[in-house]
Amino acid sequence: MSGVRVRARLDRRGVEFDVELADGEVLAVLGPNGAGKSTLLALIAGLLRPDHGTVSVGDEVLTDTETGVFVAPHARGVALLSQRPLLFPHLTAAANVAFAPRSRGASRSAARESAAQWLREVDAEDLARRRPSQLSGGQAQRIAIARALAAQPRVLLLDEPMSALDVAVAPALRRLLRRILREQRRTAVIVTHDLLDALALADRVVVVEAGRVVEAGTVREVLTSPRSAFAARIAGVNLVAGRIGEPGVLETSWGAAVSGIGEVESGAPAVALFRPGSVAVHLEPPHASPRNVFPVTIAELEVHGAAVRVHSEPNPDGSAGLTADVTPAAVADLDLHPGGTVYFVVKTQEVEVLAALAGSGASPPDEG
Repeated sequence: MSGVRVRARLDRRGVEFDVELADGEVLAVLGPNGAGKSTLLALIAGLLRPDHGTVSVGDEVLTDTETGVFVAPHARGVALLSQRPLLFPHLTAAANVAFAPRSRGASRSAARESAAQWLREVDAEDLARRRPSQLSGGQAQRIAIARALAAQPRVLLLDEPMSALDVAVAPALRRLLRRILREQRRTAVIVTHDLLDALALADRVVVVEAGRVVEAGTVREVLTSPRSAFAARIAGVNLVAGRIGEPGVLETSWGAAVSGIGEVESGAPAVALFRPGSVAVHLEPPHASPRNVFPVTIAELEVHGAAVRVHSEPNPDGSAGLTADVTPAAVADLDLHPGGTVYFVVKTQEVEVLAALAGSGASPPDEG
């Protein structure tokens, strides 16, 4: 069994994790730069010792600060693949892949057979005799994947594996990883900024902000009904945080009231979600109801497919501003431009009100 459980705190980095994934599950870790995503991988790989807590794979405890257990990185059965392939420059591609089984005690002939097998798996047999200097970025990353898998790890850790690749190369590598992870039911943790990685590869998602997991669920749950600002941003929806006043009405820390559809009890922290396409832009506040009206200052205009996305300045509490998708004709007719003041208008039935997750940072602090 190769399920993973991390319950660990690293004081000097201000991180504390409680993460679990089942055997054969792929977990995507999302979050802004500096949130602590790579630190989570380092704790699993044994590259960092927590100040308090445990790390286990299957039934084996790899780290336990209370008992003093700490299994060395090379003995954990964990393979870490980073943005850079880090191949041995003096070895051929085949020798790089064979290095992994050789380091586990395999004979030369067995290691060569293993290398050939894994080069076939990643569609790189024709690269066997090349050295890293003769490989493109995508080719080198394929060899790095083969080397990682040739070590027969119980857990595969991937740290932004596609981020350094050309946009034309990344889709092929993503398809390759999906095939291997699905067909072989590999337990894997992938740190990524790319929504496509989560959609294509992962069973579940956790969102990390400021060293804490602030949201977790299936890929569909997190991306269709996000509860954290980061998840809302990558899912392309507007998120407004506050507390429920009267039923169906969210009150923000700056005094705005947002009406929506949802069953969250009064006084509870909550978030209101609505899509940019449901937002109308007016030069004057409309008087029809039921509608939510947000006076905003335009920060920028961005071409977004066939529409123009209008971004507002940050909300009064400093959180990310709102967005609206309008037609190019509307931009011209309304003379929309950065610095202009307009009103974003959303119908009540277009707003979904959800309870904020504990520790998500989505709700404003209590006053007083």
